[in-house]
Amino acid sequence: MLISRFISAGHTDVGKSRRRNEDQFLVADLSKSMTIHSSTLPIEEETELYGGLKGQLLLVADGMGGQAGGDIASKIGVGTIAKYVLNTMPWFFSLDHEHDDDQRAELLAAMLECEEAVESEARLHPELAGMGTTLTIAYIVWPRLYVVHIGDSRCYLLRSGELTQLTHDHTAAQALVDQGSITAEQATRSPLNHVLLHSIGQGPSSFRPEVSRTELEPGDKVLVCTDGLTSELDDDEIAAILSSTESAEQASRSLVDAANDAGGADNITAVVSVCYPPLDRPDRPDRPDRAPSR
Repeated sequence: MLISRFISAGHTDVGKSRRRNEDQFLVADLSKSMTIHSSTLPIEEETELYGGLKGQLLLVADGMGGQAGGDIASKIGVGTIAKYVLNTMPWFFSLDHEHDDDQRAELLAAMLECEEAVESEARLHPELAGMGTTLTIAYIVWPRLYVVHIGDSRCYLLRSGELTQLTHDHTAAQALVDQGSITAEQATRSPLNHVLLHSIGQGPSSFRPEVSRTELEPGDKVLVCTDGLTSELDDDEIAAILSSTESAEQASRSLVDAANDAGGADNITAVVSVCYPPLDRPDRPDRPDRAPSR
């Protein structure tokens, strides 16, 4: 199976109204590696060998809670996922469809690990009581995109100029939309649009993550972002920027700049991954030109 290449980048900004950035993000390549210490083969000792780039991990977290709590919660969330994928999750054994249920279960288990880590930190430091975070993960094992999500950060897919939201906002306003009580347009102006029903760190009753799977195609663009972006830019504006920018780096920066230009009322984070067709030698893909920055 030929494996497409993913070139990704992330950018975050404090915005124009906040003094501290409580958003966190991560862009990571997933590949097999081996360090040869000794061998009868004609390989120099201490040589590192790498398999093809077969996966990618993208995630954003938007912290909330008094004092420094939001910043701490979002850092715990991102760090816990990174450690779980690195040390616990056997992602490289899950390249076939037979392991789909296992993959979903592992992603939900990673979310539960975040929940327990944030709650544990709050118990150790009572002054951080009430802190929490959203968490949205795009986990790519070609050609599948798994999205596991809690809160109101979002994941989008742009294909052939059409933008599709892959996540469902866990807000009080969206719940009213789901019930048919208000329209989606009314929800964007409702004060309940920023009231989270589900998040990390708020206890068992609030812990209800969702996981979904989408099949990717070469040419797709994946966006993972916090609500500081989506509260300033509508879907048409986001689609226009993603469609008009060539690189992931340019797209992520342009999205954040546009949200700031539109008001920048909150911290803003955008992570973009562009899916390119495979190279002639799929075992040696180009290294992504990502340059995450703050």
